[in-house]
Amino acid sequence: MCLAFVGIFLAKKAAPVIKSQSQQNTSDAKDLKGRMKLALDDWVGYYPLDSNRMRKFMRNEGYILDVVNDGADYPARMKKLAAGELDFAVVTVDSYILNAVPVDFPGTIIAILDESKGGDAIVGDANQGVSSLESFKDPKIFSRSPDHPLKIAYTASSPSEHLLKSVISHFDVPVLKALPKEQRIETQSSEEALKLFRDKKVPVAILWEPNVSKALEIPGAVKILGTESTSRLIVDILVVNRDFARKNPEQVDLLLKIYFRTLKFYADNPEDLKKDMSTELKLSKDSVQKMLDGVAWVNLSENCQEWFGFSGPGQIAQQGLVDTIESTVSILVESGDFKDDPLPDKDPYRIINSSFIQHIYETGIKNGFAGMDGSAVGAAMNAMGLDRPFKPLTDQQWDKLRPVGSIKVEPIMFQTGSADLDVTEKEKLDVMINNRLKHYPMFRVLVGGHTSYSGDPEANMALSQQRADAVARYLFITYSIDQNRIKAVGYGGTKPLSKLADESERGYQYRLPRVEISLLAESF
Repeated sequence: MCLAFVGIFLAKKAAPVIKSQSQQNTSDAKDLKGRMKLALDDWVGYYPLDSNRMRKFMRNEGYILDVVNDGADYPARMKKLAAGELDFAVVTVDSYILNAVPVDFPGTIIAILDESKGGDAIVGDANQGVSSLESFKDPKIFSRSPDHPLKIAYTASSPSEHLLKSVISHFDVPVLKALPKEQRIETQSSEEALKLFRDKKVPVAILWEPNVSKALEIPGAVKILGTESTSRLIVDILVVNRDFARKNPEQVDLLLKIYFRTLKFYADNPEDLKKDMSTELKLSKDSVQKMLDGVAWVNLSENCQEWFGFSGPGQIAQQGLVDTIESTVSILVESGDFKDDPLPDKDPYRIINSSFIQHIYETGIKNGFAGMDGSAVGAAMNAMGLDRPFKPLTDQQWDKLRPVGSIKVEPIMFQTGSADLDVTEKEKLDVMINNRLKHYPMFRVLVGGHTSYSGDPEANMALSQQRADAVARYLFITYSIDQNRIKAVGYGGTKPLSKLADESERGYQYRLPRVEISLLAESF
């Protein structure tokens, strides 16, 4: 009797499987080879990977691509990747590092998908005195009544939060770093942060498109800093489960090839991209265009040459991925997310698997935006590097530039009465350039020299100019930063620092001789 019940039970369980196999074997689905499961969220940069066109290309090769939108639940995404419930996951570099640590980095990075280029921005209310990062140094901003303290709204565990952390790490704005937790308003979405900004409940909001554009329509709203002016700061990556990559390398290779084929199709047919996005996302074409303006997809050639370090004859390769991982770790450590470098053995290469991109490169699959001849790629590299060319400006034009903020740099010291940079001071500038300045290639650089206000004013002015010139010369000679991008100005003792509470006169005088490096923008 028991055996009969068991038989009936197994028959019921097996029936759907048998029926499914029968349907598959008697239809065009008989050629199905398998499924691949991938998790992502609503960021526009993920669209090509989540498009119907990508799915069709995959199905033509015999595979079903199951895409799961988990609403940007990064911790859950990493847990599922670790458990083998996902084969692939899409995430930003910072979110991967933050959320992969508890599950021992279950995946490796196999491709760069895109960079945020205006899709994220810090927006301020000029009517409340916040129009640039330098505004945060104005004592008036922080003398608001206790009932209306300075507040910043942003979406937690998102690129918005990483943009805030980056600004705190890269710019000399100590007040932001010390901002109490209750004045950092964490929201569930960019829409919620925008509402707080529109309702004047916060004078600063960190948003992503299309909410950035909506915010800038509000009277008095200004863009303090947008990712269109940054480089390799908010970077989206494709991660593969380690076991899946080891057991199914041919499937990983296939998915990458089809992804780059999809990307090339949309690069060659931009109107189809807008049409497909408008139809599939149920958005107006205007909204789609605003979203597209904020993202820069990274094609196959750029993946090879700019990020993973593979190049053709006569070309210069960059390991941008390693640089981005290292700078992101630095930001996260400084922000207090980790006490120390959390990477396995403190080695960024432990979370990278370049073999798939390398295989595509070596077998000559040229299906990215640009060919492997490097012509378009080389131009892009130069356009976004430290050697990016700038047009010359008159003094009057320099005076009209908008201050963005002062880059954080350890105090540059000189011997008394000297303008010579010694090795230690050059190393301080190296850190500033490699860890901070390189992320902001679109801004002009103002090098300001300062002395104490004691002594002969004319001599102080001349000495401060010589010191500013020495720093500017180092930036130009060592890093090939365009001379048109840099302006060195000596202020003598005309712009002293504010004296700190309980600071001794001797300590104050010691701080006055300095060189400050500020970023300037050509328009709002």
